[in-house]
Amino acid sequence: MKREGAVKFKGGPVTLVGPEIKPGDKAPDFKTLKVLDAVTLADTPAKARLFSVVPSLDTPVCSMQTKKFDDGLKALGDKVAAYTVSLDLPFAQKRFCTNANIATMTTLSDVHNGSFGKNWGVLIEGLPLPLLARAVFVVDKSGKVTYVEYVPEVTTEPNYDAALAALKSAA
Repeated sequence: MKREGAVKFKGGPVTLVGPEIKPGDKAPDFKTLKVLDAVTLADTPAKARLFSVVPSLDTPVCSMQTKKFDDGLKALGDKVAAYTVSLDLPFAQKRFCTNANIATMTTLSDVHNGSFGKNWGVLIEGLPLPLLARAVFVVDKSGKVTYVEYVPEVTTEPNYDAALAALKSAA
């Protein structure tokens, strides 16, 4: 499934591969990497989960998004789990988190097979380098998606307040 013009990247429309996830949908499975360990949806805890999807942690907006969510999540403690998903290599993700003092967000790399991107409808098609579109998903403890934001322009920030409110409500 392809969704032409679903979002824009630097002003131009791009095609996203995969379905458009909506609140109420069952969270799709995926197989990502946390350094060299495989992580699937079933490997995440059965509690409210935030999936913050970014094109690359090596860019200013993605870095800011990860830091803002990391700061915003501290008040919720262990009632929630939070993940930053990108196509960055797991080693680059780990280095970023160490250098930026990221303590709450867990990074997941979709570089192995792009299953998160394809299953959650965030894989951008047609760029010289594969990237994921900027998006935020909240999944409740039963595995139901309760909040979705596909950021209309990939180079801009998501609505942090709405995402954190949805996560708090799901917790």
